Amino acid sequence: MFGRDYCVLMLVVAVVWLGSDVSSSAACVQAEKQIKTKPNILFIAIDDQNDWIGCLDGHPQVKTPNIDRLAERGTLFSNAHCQSPLCNPSRTSLMTGLRPSSTGIYGLAPWIKSLPEFRDCETLPQYFSNQGYTTYTTGKIYHGGNGRKKTDTEFDVIGTASSVGARPKAKLVNTPAGHRLVDWGVFPHKDEDKGDWKVADWAIKTLEGPLSENKDDAFFLSVGFFLPHVPCYATQKWFDLYPEDGLVLPPIKLGDRQDTPDFSWYLHWKLPEPRLKFLTESNQLANLTRSYLASTSFVDSQVGRVLSALKKSGRAEDTIVVLWSDHGFHLGEKEITGKNTLWEESTRVPLIFAGPGISKGANCREPVELLDIYPTLLELCEFPEKQSLEGHSLAPQLADPNQKRDFPAITTHNHDNHSVRSVRYRFIQYADGSEEFYDLQSDPNEWVNLAGRSELSSLIESHRKFLPENNRRPAPGSAKRILERINGKIIWEGEEIKPGVPVPEL
Repeated sequence: MFGRDYCVLMLVVAVVWLGSDVSSSAACVQAEKQIKTKPNILFIAIDDQNDWIGCLDGHPQVKTPNIDRLAERGTLFSNAHCQSPLCNPSRTSLMTGLRPSSTGIYGLAPWIKSLPEFRDCETLPQYFSNQGYTTYTTGKIYHGGNGRKKTDTEFDVIGTASSVGARPKAKLVNTPAGHRLVDWGVFPHKDEDKGDWKVADWAIKTLEGPLSENKDDAFFLSVGFFLPHVPCYATQKWFDLYPEDGLVLPPIKLGDRQDTPDFSWYLHWKLPEPRLKFLTESNQLANLTRSYLASTSFVDSQVGRVLSALKKSGRAEDTIVVLWSDHGFHLGEKEITGKNTLWEESTRVPLIFAGPGISKGANCREPVELLDIYPTLLELCEFPEKQSLEGHSLAPQLADPNQKRDFPAITTHNHDNHSVRSVRYRFIQYADGSEEFYDLQSDPNEWVNLAGRSELSSLIESHRKFLPENNRRPAPGSAKRILERINGKIIWEGEEIKPGVPVPEL
């Protein structure tokens, strides 16, 4: 029925088909081998954590032994700064690799993936998922429930959500705004009942379970802790670490804001977080200080639990650990509490890398940004460079912490308000053109505004040139803590701040 030529043709086709199949299989095997050689990523986030960390010397009495040990086995970036002093824009910037001034995300809303032009933006966990990693998350990584919905595609496996956990029956401190989250202090409860304990539990079970059993699978595990974000509730054992007798309070200078522009107040015009005036009049400064320190030490203990689980899983040697915070926190400095400023207390954050190929016990003092994390991890994992990223890889500093950088750290809060932080100086320019300039070597508390001094004009200009060229207006749907300057008018959360109106709660 079929001639010889046809049979020969079929044989050739079969050989070619089989060869192609074998070649494809070999390619798949080779790809699997490559992914198995890539380091895993343990991505630890802490909310509202300022520089009150032992290795950062932000407070002389703070006790954070687990984070300090992580720094000892890796590289500490002691001059690291956030892209925005507010949760949603800071985390959005870190995870997308784009500045707030490029996305228009300045407030607590919107979720960036709700904007058509950013719907297909490949975030950091999505990039790793597309490279063959299994991505896991627990706790707070994005703001609110963003990235955790069933319709979201940010992570492959979603674990325990972030929460406060145990609460007292009523607020412990009656703050002026009365917001239920703005509270602090100690009350009878157990550490195991706190939300961060449960987040750590899920991470531990994942590390000691599937990630321990399947050692050939590369993973990206993000763990987001809520504390020391308010409410700063802690159990007695953590409060006892910081007795009020002998407690060192934050460095505060009365009248500090006399040489800062009016626009600096507009950035945090009317917020749930109270002013220094309330803390002093209600005798709450020491209580808040203790609560924040106690909460920090508790979170440090949870970081320790997760790092112990990583070691127990047998995967520590091939895992890069990145620990970071989304922004800092004021505790009376500059006459306020909370974040929402362009000064050191709001912008400076812990940032630590540890793991294979990273210098141990190193301290890099060059200015770096949270924006740099995304390109750094891509280079450490030898993945293709992503051209859209606006940060710069820290791989040179991870190899040599003394390697100089050509870039300062830029923090943005609302439209057209920026801080430029270099090794020694901070330059701030507000949307109305007013400025501040500080020498942090001689003035670490930023008490003396040097802007306007003619002898510093060239130095100030060398910082001004780094201001972002692209300053997008607030994205559609922007809300909560949004400040705009429109036709000379100052608009705070949709309402005009009339000229001469006194600052609230002063």
